[in-house]
Amino acid sequence: MSVLYTAIATASGREGRAVTSDGRLDVTLAPPKELGGTGAGTNPEQLFAAGYAACFASALGLVARRAKADVSEASVTAEVGIGPNGDGGFALSVVLRVELPDHLQGEQGRALVEAAHQVCPYSNATRGNIPVELVVE
Repeated sequence: MSVLYTAIATASGREGRAVTSDGRLDVTLAPPKELGGTGAGTNPEQLFAAGYAACFASALGLVARRAKADVSEASVTAEVGIGPNGDGGFALSVVLRVELPDHLQGEQGRALVEAAHQVCPYSNATRGNIPVELVVE
């Protein structure tokens, strides 16, 4: 693979701080209350959800342009769950809720979402590793 861009971030753990090398992202991290934390900061699952939603929306835009379809009013919401994996560790799951404009409801819209799932780097990275459910709304 020929790398086009490399994002660099440093974190000190679930309770601490995460900063990108260019300083554009600098967030306080804290576990959510549901995991015994204070909830007084962002958590890794939220960061992953935001990144996946943004990436998938961009992938949807790419495949829509190729198909000459307008998805400018579409939005993607990523729900990232975390829970025990049964082996003493933890695992993630993702639900991607893709809200499409009325003119793309039905088969055409579903085909665009499926195509975006094949193009999106996050989808390619998670495929076969964690469950990802696509919900077209």
